[in-house]
Amino acid sequence: MTPEAAGYLEKARRCLGYAHVNLNVGLGNDAGRNAYLAAFHAAQAVIFEQTGKAAKTHQGVHTEFSRLMRTEPSIEQDLRRFLTQAYNLKAVADYEMGEDSVVPLERAATAVQSAERFVDCMMRLLSETGGLDLQR
Repeated sequence: MTPEAAGYLEKARRCLGYAHVNLNVGLGNDAGRNAYLAAFHAAQAVIFEQTGKAAKTHQGVHTEFSRLMRTEPSIEQDLRRFLTQAYNLKAVADYEMGEDSVVPLERAATAVQSAERFVDCMMRLLSETGGLDLQR
């Protein structure tokens, strides 16, 4: 695994830790945002490992990750969709106003659990295969 990919995975793990702290003190917006960021950085690890480059935007990460993972059989369908779906939590936390600007704790907790599965899956893929060969 490249040092860059390992760095992205470490950042993903840190974001998961922050998400748990956020949940424990009742901060749904921050927990949801950090769940998304954990998945985002784990996806960046896979992208960098395969392409030697980091995507420069959120949309770029979503698109490239989707392209690389589209035929990877070891990723469950709900995890394939999680990155894009979790972006909505970040958007609510960062950009919405009024009543729609709150991520409920239950939704944040579910996202944190999914983010843990996502990060674990990406770590497994990168470590078990010694790097993926997904350029299809």
